[in-house]
Amino acid sequence: MLKTSNLSTLILHDLICCEHLLISVCQKSLSCSGKGRYQAAIMKVFEISGQSLCLALFTDVSNSKELLESMQAGTLEPEVAFLNASLIPDVFPVLAAAHKTLISKSRGSLTTRTLHSELVYNYSGSKHISESLKRCGISDGSTYVLVARFNTSLDEMKDIDKLIHGTEIDLEELEGRADQAQIQKHYKISGLELGISSLADAITCRIASRDAL
Repeated sequence: MLKTSNLSTLILHDLICCEHLLISVCQKSLSCSGKGRYQAAIMKVFEISGQSLCLALFTDVSNSKELLESMQAGTLEPEVAFLNASLIPDVFPVLAAAHKTLISKSRGSLTTRTLHSELVYNYSGSKHISESLKRCGISDGSTYVLVARFNTSLDEMKDIDKLIHGTEIDLEELEGRADQAQIQKHYKISGLELGISSLADAITCRIASRDAL
């Protein structure tokens, strides 16, 4: 068992990594030639540790049940992560979870079956895999979904757009649509903590410190 001093060191290391991520992450709007909304795309790509993460936010999603079934059967193409967007007040905690996911991959220590399920697991801040995927992933009736994919090609971006039956909206909508009560309940964030921190920062701290506790 790790000593308390070692636990503190691990927590500090992960928090420093997240702080570095905040400074170094590069956001790029996607603009593609051709017809349709790709002329003024809402999808965004973030550079993390030399790799990329594409994020797209959808509301009024009507085919979550089919997406979930395809994902569970391993037939979803392209492979993506579906996150419960109601629990996401900002993109930064997602980027922190992605950073942690890429570190696990580089060490050959993924906890879940795929890179994209690992992202959902890491976003949960919990060590309970099934509960994490259930709570922070999508369900049959999900209508508000954040889609994420690592190292996406242009064609795959277009495929993601076709995959979701819903309306794509800007990532800036996350804060206003977040379910604060559910976020506080899931991550055990007190009102006192929010007096000195934001929801996004509180979630990020839990993501960074989970494996050290």
